[in-house]
Amino acid sequence: MNVNTLTVFAWAVAAGVVPTAFADQQSEATGFVEGSKLKIKARNMYMNRDNRAESATQSYGEEWAQGFIGTYESGFTQGTVGFGLDAIGLLGLKLDTGGGRTGGGTGLLEQDHDGAKDSQSTLGAAVKMRVSNTVLKFGDQIVNNPVFATSDSRLLPETAQGLLITSSEIAGLKLQGGHFTALKNRNQSSHDSARLTSIDFGGGSYTFTDNLLASLYYSDVEDYWRKYYGSLTWGVPLSGKDGLKLDFNLYDTKSVGEKLGGELNNRIWSLTAAYTFGAHTVLVGRQQVSGTGDYKYGVDGNSTVFVGNSIQYSDFNYADEKSWQARYDLNMAPYGVPGLGFMARYVKGTDFDTATTKNGKAWERNIEARYVVQSGQAKDLSFRLRHASYRSADRGGEIDEVRLIAEYPFNIL
Repeated sequence: MNVNTLTVFAWAVAAGVVPTAFADQQSEATGFVEGSKLKIKARNMYMNRDNRAESATQSYGEEWAQGFIGTYESGFTQGTVGFGLDAIGLLGLKLDTGGGRTGGGTGLLEQDHDGAKDSQSTLGAAVKMRVSNTVLKFGDQIVNNPVFATSDSRLLPETAQGLLITSSEIAGLKLQGGHFTALKNRNQSSHDSARLTSIDFGGGSYTFTDNLLASLYYSDVEDYWRKYYGSLTWGVPLSGKDGLKLDFNLYDTKSVGEKLGGELNNRIWSLTAAYTFGAHTVLVGRQQVSGTGDYKYGVDGNSTVFVGNSIQYSDFNYADEKSWQARYDLNMAPYGVPGLGFMARYVKGTDFDTATTKNGKAWERNIEARYVVQSGQAKDLSFRLRHASYRSADRGGEIDEVRLIAEYPFNIL
């Protein structure tokens, strides 16, 4: 066990013995079986990607598949120290692709030498222990924090294997530390298809008031890079339900060891301001990369990019890239159609580096419609239609993309 791993363990243990400032969750444990939850989410997803660039190795990809995401969470045994077990089962079924349409950047289905596989499946479990308001979990799990975030943007989510400690001993303060040694990609069933060596991370968030939240994290990915992350979110209530929300995010990344993607020593920051008035929300955002290299992620999770201009296709994270965003959301509930919403946004990127220019340009436009059934036998059934267009003659291609997603959750226990 290396020094960084020991540091994470020591930090997490210390977090667990901080004097409790509010009710102890473990004292209210209902039991292993009595507190159990079993859920299955059925996800049907269709995706196509049309690459219009002349240099594209595959001009069109199209896949349609059915996924099932099953999660079991036991309760904790009663006593000073509680024990439990969590499990996750994933199943993906091919519905339609082939004829040269497999792949092409869609990433829904697992591939072999014959193309898209008819099915893919994985099963994992994690043991857990709770003392007071601190939970230690070891095994296969889904993780979501700014420096290690498993992706759930395709048919099936990524999963990671390792140790995660989460502590909420002080009101408003959430601390987290982890050591993970494997990451399974969202369209793979092999144990460590993302090529993660190991990652150690620690950090947390603090809620100062109902409207002010700050977070700070650190991670070290063996052989690749180390990252610092900080954020500040401030909500400003206005009259009625109107309000203003400011969100600032910052990463600092530096290469270590293997230098995946070249030498990295960069910073990426974003600032967004969203104004909500009635059924409408208008957002504007600014993002900028500085230093050496692109902002990189992936071996530390394909969702480890908590910045404002990370959108459907692009993250606008190229070296020296500067980007602006304008976005509009409409909630149809005040107009008598609860559950229905629309979104449109446009991001423009400039000044990024390529092999031939220091003045790269790109833009992306997203349009989205979503609906969630509010009542009846189909309550919580959701539909989401997403369209993206990305254009850059300098880097990233000329892409049109459509995603159609239908989800239905089943609560069995």
